[in-house]
Amino acid sequence: MPTALLPTQLMTAAAAPLPGIVRAAARAPLDSPTPCAGWDLAALVRHQLYWAPFLAAAGRRADGTPVAATEQDVPLADWAAALDAAHADIVAAWTDGAAWTGTTTMGGPDPMPAPVIGNMVLGELVVHGWDLARTAGTPASWPDDVLGPVLDAVREMGPMGREMGIFGPEVEVPADAPLLDKIVAATGRTP
Repeated sequence: MPTALLPTQLMTAAAAPLPGIVRAAARAPLDSPTPCAGWDLAALVRHQLYWAPFLAAAGRRADGTPVAATEQDVPLADWAAALDAAHADIVAAWTDGAAWTGTTTMGGPDPMPAPVIGNMVLGELVVHGWDLARTAGTPASWPDDVLGPVLDAVREMGPMGREMGIFGPEVEVPADAPLLDKIVAATGRTP
């Protein structure tokens, strides 16, 4: 019987395909449509680059330093290298076992259990990785031992995500759909 991955291993495995996906997405025009309603590739990249320091800082119990005043102000010069570096920083923060203990915050006033935020980070890496891959027209895949815990995390976050406007209404998929399809459908995306 396979052993479940530790949260620190999950983070590394969730990020593993991202450099290839980012390279493929970098070949697409910045005005390319994405699976995110109302966002083109530029907006998706800006969103990830803006929030990455906060995601990494949450793992380190530190204050995140934004790369710009707002998401719209994030520079896109050499964005692929910047996004690769941002992903690496997130992984470095969350592969420290201490990141998954106690409570932490992403800049908000109320701390949350670190595993809840860590699972949000896992979801961000996989879902936005899928978004980038879809935009680039390239395949995205993760092993099922990564996707299973991410699906659990996304489903757990679903009500809060929809309440906050981060997730759209869940899209119905067949019970035997691939795990990645179930994950993106749970966030309101059409697989």
